[in-house]
Amino acid sequence: MKKIKNFRWWIAALIGLATAINYLDRQNLPIALSEIRKTIAISDVDYGLINSIFLFSYGTMYAIGGRILDILGSRMGYAVMIVWWSLANIMHGMVSSVTGLGLARFLLGLGEGGGFPGSAKVVSEWFPGKERSLAFGIFNAGSSVGAVVAPPLIAAIIAVANWRWTFIISGLLGLGWVLFWLQIYSLPQQSKFADLREKEYIASSLKAERSTVSEAQVPWLSLFKDRDVWTVIIVKFFPDSAWYFFIFWLPKYLNDVRGLDIKGIGAYAWIPYAFAGMGSLLGGWLSSYLLKRNFPIDLARKIPLGIAAALLPASLLITSASLNMAIVFFSMAMFGHQLYSTIAQTLVTDLFPSKVVGSVTGLMGCLVTYGAMLFSVIIGFVIEKHGYGPAFIISGLLHPLGFLLALALIKRNKFIQITLPTT
Repeated sequence: MKKIKNFRWWIAALIGLATAINYLDRQNLPIALSEIRKTIAISDVDYGLINSIFLFSYGTMYAIGGRILDILGSRMGYAVMIVWWSLANIMHGMVSSVTGLGLARFLLGLGEGGGFPGSAKVVSEWFPGKERSLAFGIFNAGSSVGAVVAPPLIAAIIAVANWRWTFIISGLLGLGWVLFWLQIYSLPQQSKFADLREKEYIASSLKAERSTVSEAQVPWLSLFKDRDVWTVIIVKFFPDSAWYFFIFWLPKYLNDVRGLDIKGIGAYAWIPYAFAGMGSLLGGWLSSYLLKRNFPIDLARKIPLGIAAALLPASLLITSASLNMAIVFFSMAMFGHQLYSTIAQTLVTDLFPSKVVGSVTGLMGCLVTYGAMLFSVIIGFVIEKHGYGPAFIISGLLHPLGFLLALALIKRNKFIQITLPTT
């Protein structure tokens, strides 16, 4: 069999495609909602609760998904996760009630919550440490690709069929991905596609890394006692609630308030997601640039956080702006969030030793998602009773709040490798 040079980068691209499908699947409901409501009566409160159900299961699996993947292995574990969420996505197209949508959304979250831990595990198996940030960037870019593709693609499917087919077709895409994955993926040393030189490079690099890492284990429960664990959670807690509000309610707002039909939503809704992708890339670049210019690490992280947080209050202007300017303000908000989020996630690697980075990241992802779940319930009631104006005001101020907490809680001398208690 012919070998593929640098096959590990094809693996990175493949999990990037899986991430794109992940975001396509979760965006089906928000984008197709105006069409679904012609068949199923969904109030604003119902919609907020449905989003909360998804976030609860997603956050729970975020915390335990890594453990499941460790047991099953990356090849089968990742396949199981994507088969699960693809079937749950197809189930959306077969329900006829709010309860059915809630159940389908719960099952979708259970599968999709394992997506990030699965991708991280694959990267850890195929990439030496010096290449991992780029590999993470490649698969994480899939989230923006999926979110950008979703609005026009879903609008096109509904134009020639109906809303149920948007879920069925995207679910089938996921199942097709799994078939391809099972054909080509294995650990590097068993790969039929990687050449001997690449296998030796990966094996020697990973062996050298393992020899420098302490084998001491940190009890998971001890993380709850550490002040800095709660600091990184708080810095991300409030902004993530605003993010989920924007991605779940943007299409609905364009239909409810701006009067756009599914074609109009498809024409406009992809734009803020494209800017979100640019924010993610710029956040990492700007912080790295500042470090290269000899800025201390605390400023190299906090300056981008501050710039990002300053962009979010633009969302306060959405309700009074023209449609085109509203899209501009949405784009500024989502650009700012992804810039903020990139740095907020990097803080974990700045503040903690590598042996606990995975555990802290999983705990942070779980708890901030639970916060977004509660916020989604509240915001549904707010919109039902008072309209979108108060919702945009609240969401536009959460990132500045997170930034102020970062300034208050993260001191310069905290940017060191902290040893957590082992008892």
